[in-house]
Amino acid sequence: MDIAILSVLLLFGIFFFLLAIGVPISISIGLASIVSVMVATPLDVILYTSAQRLFSGMNSFALLAIVFFIMSGSIMNNGGIALRLINLAKLIAGRLPGSLAHTNVVGNVLFGSISGSAVASAAAIGSVMAPLQKKEGYDKGFSAAVNITSSPVGILIPPSGVLILYSLVSGGTSVSALFMAGYLPGILMGLTVMIVAYFIAKKNNYTISEKIGLKEANRIIIQSIPSLLLIVIVIGGIVAGIFTATEGAAVAVLYSLILSLIYRSLTWAHIPKIFKETIVMTGIVLFLVAVSSIMSWAMALTGMPTAISNGLLSISDNRYTVLLIMMLILLVVGIFMDLTPAVLIFTPIFLPIVVQMGVDPVHFGIMLVFNLAIGAMTPPVGSVLFIGCSVGKVSIEEVIKPLSYFFIALVVALFIVVYIPSISLIIPKLFNLL
Repeated sequence: MDIAILSVLLLFGIFFFLLAIGVPISISIGLASIVSVMVATPLDVILYTSAQRLFSGMNSFALLAIVFFIMSGSIMNNGGIALRLINLAKLIAGRLPGSLAHTNVVGNVLFGSISGSAVASAAAIGSVMAPLQKKEGYDKGFSAAVNITSSPVGILIPPSGVLILYSLVSGGTSVSALFMAGYLPGILMGLTVMIVAYFIAKKNNYTISEKIGLKEANRIIIQSIPSLLLIVIVIGGIVAGIFTATEGAAVAVLYSLILSLIYRSLTWAHIPKIFKETIVMTGIVLFLVAVSSIMSWAMALTGMPTAISNGLLSISDNRYTVLLIMMLILLVVGIFMDLTPAVLIFTPIFLPIVVQMGVDPVHFGIMLVFNLAIGAMTPPVGSVLFIGCSVGKVSIEEVIKPLSYFFIALVVALFIVVYIPSISLIIPKLFNLL
């Protein structure tokens, strides 16, 4: 048997076996990578090189951006910014049938666009909206499903740590271009959830919120402006070249901290909790990046990407067919694997294939993240699913049925993004980033 094919079988066979028996995903990646490369390299060389790769994989200035964005998301989650954005969301979507559900979606879009975290959005917005929807007679499963399926919008709309991670793994795809490319697909994801919520709300005769007066509307807009300015400062600064993504992330931390202290919703007693959340999440992400660098070395050494590419192209050399196969594979993978390790594992496998077929790396990054964002809301490992069920005080069994309607609609939206590249690329092209 060819070494590359044997290595592929060993890598993924051992990896999924270890996952199935409950081994942590980072350990599974590392062990599977080491075993897969043993067919071509002596053990002492493997161990020495793996140790080097662990440290070199984390030795990147750009990774600091992820650390700072994690911290800024934690500050926003604890700093009362969510409540002001929910009021603005109610002003925007409050006159639609099932207005509280639409408010939830718009709130997640707004909060996600400044925090970059699906989990933070699900917790911050969902914890406020769930009691309100329960009071108005909304079905708990439906309310939780709306929150769960709209919070991953923050993964697509910048600032997004996952897009920064994709930039690193893909070999330096422009972060500015990725950020600009995420806006329209992210908005499409939010609108898709709102369309499904609209029909369910009409069927169940859910209430419409009372009209907000002009004076109150002006007050809500004025209160939300300081929070929304974060988008202009951070994203505008990065795109304009005033500062790098890492420097922009540091600015986001400083701005959100000052804003939360001004709002007096964040006290110094919250700071240790924020640092703890940041350290834990950063440790998880960086260790995954480190062990994934071992996997990248193992794949390059044994020729796995070429073997996988030949396997896919033997099925079809049609670009649209290959993209369909990849997206179906990633949809299945997303159900069983968290978003960060999936990006780290499958980017170096699939990206060379699609680039060879003429797909822009920015477009592929958006379709990859969109696809895996859907996986973040599905059992058995969807982190957003568990947070959404927790804040909504609902069991997973109760949320599965309403969640399935949104899941189907979002898969349709995914393939619209996949097969209409201009949705992702038109804004980066307008800013001359491509």
